[in-house]
Amino acid sequence: MKKLLLPLLLLPFLKVSAQNAQEIHQKAILVDTHNDVISNELITKLDLSKRQSTGNFDLVRAREGGLDVQVFSIWCGEDYGKGTAFKFANREIDSLEALIKRNPGKMALVRNAAELEKAGAKKQFVAMIGVEGGHMIEDRMDYIDALAKRGMRYLTLTWNNSTSWATSAADETHHLDSLKKAGHVGLSDYGKQIVRHLNKLGVMVDISHVGEQTFYDVIATTSKPVIASHSCAYALNPNQRNMKDAQLKALAKNGGVVFVNFYSGFLDSAYGKKVTYFYRKHLTELDSLTKIYHDSDLAKIRLNAIYKSESDQIRPPLSMLIKHIDYIVKLIGVDHVGIGSDFDGAESYPLGMDDVTDYPKITEELLKLNYSEADIDKILGGNFIRVLKANTGK
Repeated sequence: MKKLLLPLLLLPFLKVSAQNAQEIHQKAILVDTHNDVISNELITKLDLSKRQSTGNFDLVRAREGGLDVQVFSIWCGEDYGKGTAFKFANREIDSLEALIKRNPGKMALVRNAAELEKAGAKKQFVAMIGVEGGHMIEDRMDYIDALAKRGMRYLTLTWNNSTSWATSAADETHHLDSLKKAGHVGLSDYGKQIVRHLNKLGVMVDISHVGEQTFYDVIATTSKPVIASHSCAYALNPNQRNMKDAQLKALAKNGGVVFVNFYSGFLDSAYGKKVTYFYRKHLTELDSLTKIYHDSDLAKIRLNAIYKSESDQIRPPLSMLIKHIDYIVKLIGVDHVGIGSDFDGAESYPLGMDDVTDYPKITEELLKLNYSEADIDKILGGNFIRVLKANTGK
């Protein structure tokens, strides 16, 4: 009898807790600093105004998940270089602007916290622009000006590829000797000029993807708080894209914020071997999908959807995402942590975190860890707004 009675007594408490989580989540300003759907849209041609059965984002599901502000990633791979990368960045911004025009009064492109607040008061979905990869400026300062004029609010200094003025985490990890022989590790003098110019323009410097030496050169150069738009904790998973404790502490001292990435490979150290086996098993289909989409990342995303039950078995639990958030909060404080999902930019996320409708689960899990409403508000969006104001001045 007692075994039956206990669950019955807990039911009202569970209902109240879930209700409280939903109320807190809906009241908060939720900001996601990294989503790659605009890059994909040029290939898929999907209308993001309508509910989609594929991908992680559309405006309908965003509303259901309580998402208020999305920083859309403007990205191209390293195969785009001088003469093509900047042009491609502008094509993506054109695509975002077209989406906004198709949703008059419902969606707004904003450049600072004041505009964000104004759009929020009108119940508009807020779009912002982050350019992922310094190669997209093609070594030209005037291209930075042009992108800032179009709305760029952060520049990720490198993607996996280095530029002539900044070295990436991938290259510093795997090609350090070659970089040293070439006499170029970290920020060059021109790279430091770029950081100062971004500071002057009020464009946030994003250090996700950069190498350690580049990171510390940025910290020594910048006059404003920097961000890591989509990164995790190296102490929990020693992946080249994750931030070491010393880096996290330096970021906090700078006043910056790390926005935690949802990608399974950055959260879970065991994921890499599992997914490699999965791809080898389905190599023929993966090759065919790559030829269809002309994009290896989209091919992987599609393959995971085709074999969903199988791919689900290698996804980490949601608790692992929460563990990264909680670890960083405990290390450097709640004022320096946010959300940078990397939705539509990877093939796998934790179980239960399938798309933008699942954000409320983060709020629920943080409440279970006794996070206060004020602290949850900071993680969901308050910290982003603070660092945006610190960079733009308004």
